[in-house]
Amino acid sequence: MATKIRLQRRGRKGYAFYSIVVADARAPRDGKFIEKVGTYNPNTNPSTVDLNFDRALYWVEVGAQPTDTVRSILRHEGVYMMKHLRGGIKKGAFDEAEAQKKFDVWKDAKVKGDENVRAKDAKAKKEAYEKNLKAEKAVNEAIAKKVAEKKAAEAAAKAEAEAAAEAPTEETPAEA
Repeated sequence: MATKIRLQRRGRKGYAFYSIVVADARAPRDGKFIEKVGTYNPNTNPSTVDLNFDRALYWVEVGAQPTDTVRSILRHEGVYMMKHLRGGIKKGAFDEAEAQKKFDVWKDAKVKGDENVRAKDAKAKKEAYEKNLKAEKAVNEAIAKKVAEKKAAEAAAKAEAEAAAEAPTEETPAEA
């Protein structure tokens, strides 16, 4: 029986949520499966992956073929790195402790890289927010200045009109 590790769609319309499953290659996409090894949520930023690492590694080692998307998820989570290291153990290149040490170093570097990307995105988002806020404040100040000038002009015109109304009217000698 040919087995595949693939995504099984869940969630509502417009909000896909996937289960990572091991299934017979002939089974339908959302149909019967052998084992669920994790979940994948592409709706979050960055996307969220919850993976049973040991079971995913087991299925990759026994020959289950992942789809392209699942392969990239497994590669990102380190399943293929551990498979590679276990191959080195079987060949006698190094022992299990050294393999685990290499994997931990790789995983730490991967986590730090991901954190740097998140921090950079957050910083860029904050700078864009501050830039937009500054531009909006400048526009609001310009509008407030125009409104103040208009009110001052209206007040001056009103004061002139009141002064003209209060001033005595002079009669011309021809009328008298």
